[in-house]
Amino acid sequence: MGFLDINNVTKSYGAVEVLHRVDIQVDEGEFLVLVGPSGCGKSTLLNMIAGLEGISSGEIAIKDRVVNDIAPAKRNIAMVFQSYALYPNMTVGQNITFGLEMQGTPKAERDKAMAEVASLLQIENLLDRKPGQLSGGQRQRVAMGRALVRDPDVFLFDEPLSNLDAKLRVDMRTEIKKLHQKLGTTIVYVTHDQIEAMTLSTRIAVMYDGYVQQLGTPKEIYDTPANIFVATFMGSPAMNVLPAELVEMNGAIHAQVEGADGPKQLRIENAPEAYRSYIGKHVMLGIRPEAITDPEGADRNARNIQTLTNEVGVTEPAGADTFVTMSLGGKDCVARMRADAEAYPGQPFEFAVNMDKAVLFDPKTEARIA
Repeated sequence: MGFLDINNVTKSYGAVEVLHRVDIQVDEGEFLVLVGPSGCGKSTLLNMIAGLEGISSGEIAIKDRVVNDIAPAKRNIAMVFQSYALYPNMTVGQNITFGLEMQGTPKAERDKAMAEVASLLQIENLLDRKPGQLSGGQRQRVAMGRALVRDPDVFLFDEPLSNLDAKLRVDMRTEIKKLHQKLGTTIVYVTHDQIEAMTLSTRIAVMYDGYVQQLGTPKEIYDTPANIFVATFMGSPAMNVLPAELVEMNGAIHAQVEGADGPKQLRIENAPEAYRSYIGKHVMLGIRPEAITDPEGADRNARNIQTLTNEVGVTEPAGADTFVTMSLGGKDCVARMRADAEAYPGQPFEFAVNMDKAVLFDPKTEARIA
């Protein structure tokens, strides 16, 4: 049993089931991120944990107490919304302590809790201001302070950074990470931003079409995606997923892909036994852009670097990196190279491919093979 248990939970609106048998156990102190595109069910699941949405079947338990029929106010959770949801007629200090006041907490205790939270979030100088006098980042800190002051069992964040500009989002992301490391609180956090998911979480639940597609650590999700959706949704730029054929040459299994001037073979070392049943068949080869680079930029610790000469299509300088696009298997394939890599459009280039990082998918089921 976890600190927060979501057991076989479904959600239906009439005859339409929008969440399908979700099973997630969250340990105390974990930072779980629910990530996925709009409409995948992540906010619905968060609202069910909060008690703002009813559960069609299954159970949700917090600290071994089933909360299906318990009112939101009695679940000992705190929620931070995308819209901040601050009272405009109250000062920052009043917004932070309003919930405690409604619970009948004595003023001395409220003031003490407010001072501690304000110090933690570095908003002591804002306590007498109204929300209308604050920036977006400041308002989000106040919303977090209102949640923190209650000392709940579970914090729920519903896309809290989506209203902020790009730089402020990065800054606030760091602040939330620091806060979690300092307090060790249990957090469930919803976002559609996979960078937020990767950087903040201890574990990620990738959701699509009402199903949890994969649940794992950021490294597990990134390195061994369960299916093509996870592979292409998580990562920026996305994983290259290329049509290929598995062939056996000189006793070794190779992924054969069509290049600009004919087929290219990429050897797979220590291939899982499951690959053998796909020899002579079509597969989808998944490889991250950073695993395709120039020979000098290749990972020195990699055991299986394969070279592949192919024509460069487009180069995109991006400061520290240069992204190079070529055609493989009839699809655009993106390579991530050093800034000074000498790759030019229309010219052949020797790419270094780290096949240690390659994964294969079944083209019919789209599930990872092995």
